[in-house]
Amino acid sequence: MTLDVRIRARSPIAIDLAFRVEPGELLALVGHSGSGKSTTLRAIAGLWRAAESRIAVNGTVWEDSDRGLRLPPHRRRLGMVFQSYALFPHMSAEANVMAAMVHRPGPERAAEARRLLGLVNLAGMEGRRPAELSGGQQQRVAVARALAREPQALLLDEPFSAVDRATRETLYREIRGLRRVLNMPVVLVTHDLEEAQLLADRMVVIEAGRVIRSGSTAEVMFDPAALRSLGLAEAGASLPARVAAHEDDMLTRLETSAGPLWVPHVEAPPGASVRVRIMAHEVILSLAPPEGLSALNVLPAVVTDLAAGEGGGIFVRLQLGHDRILARITARSAAALALATGTACFAILKSMSVARDNVGATAEPAA
Repeated sequence: MTLDVRIRARSPIAIDLAFRVEPGELLALVGHSGSGKSTTLRAIAGLWRAAESRIAVNGTVWEDSDRGLRLPPHRRRLGMVFQSYALFPHMSAEANVMAAMVHRPGPERAAEARRLLGLVNLAGMEGRRPAELSGGQQQRVAVARALAREPQALLLDEPFSAVDRATRETLYREIRGLRRVLNMPVVLVTHDLEEAQLLADRMVVIEAGRVIRSGSTAEVMFDPAALRSLGLAEAGASLPARVAAHEDDMLTRLETSAGPLWVPHVEAPPGASVRVRIMAHEVILSLAPPEGLSALNVLPAVVTDLAAGEGGGIFVRLQLGHDRILARITARSAAALALATGTACFAILKSMSVARDNVGATAEPAA
């Protein structure tokens, strides 16, 4: 099932964009607040009408302004998960999910609701009301309810922003797990670049209602124009690792595919898989192993790409073992080092430049 979207309007915000999402693909719409992300999602859902539009799923047209066709929201086979969960407070988790099954015969609904709640790891909590569930559990109920409609497309509108970091990490793992059994296009609206990198196959960067960059997460995160729009300070990459040991000086030693990495103490047991958010502006490059340096982390790397940034900056994409990170340095430094594709170098990172919030657990094995 392919989702095709084309919308154009002048108000309430100017918007003119088009994109396609393939079956089983998760596309992240990213951009600053007010860029048009949520408006686009509301248009797909039929909650907002653009002046010009064409929205179709697998050839079935939901909306076509040229033909005067517009299906109301309840006739569009889609699931939508909101930031606020939007659960019925007086209903149990099971009843909330069953409420989305008007297309199913009554006797089938309870069993299917229990199956879906089990799919999002809420087995045994079917009888609890929203007030008896944590924020993360409520969000899982909202996902189960969205899936209960047997949708042709799934829309996620900032679904994790209302929960804490640890809960977000758990929800990320569950969304990745769910994707293995979903064969539908998924659109995620988020302002969180890390979230988009972790979950999305492709990203569409929106600025003032227009697409300024579309491509794989790796392509977008190496595009200076996209990074300028999203905020250069957010540029970076996630490096998979495994907890090797907790040391006496409150540092944790991680093992990456390129070598050891020391970071502030991580609340995870030895052997646990984690990912480390490495910010591009925190990476220093050297052609030789440095001596007499306070930075503990010196990892061998190879330059794979360079791209001009702004204000005399250069983005350098680096291969570290089996993984990649991004460095942002000055053009003068890149010239002094004669950096080019294939240059062997060392990536240097201060341990204390990795914030605790930039290390998160993952259910996936580290490289």
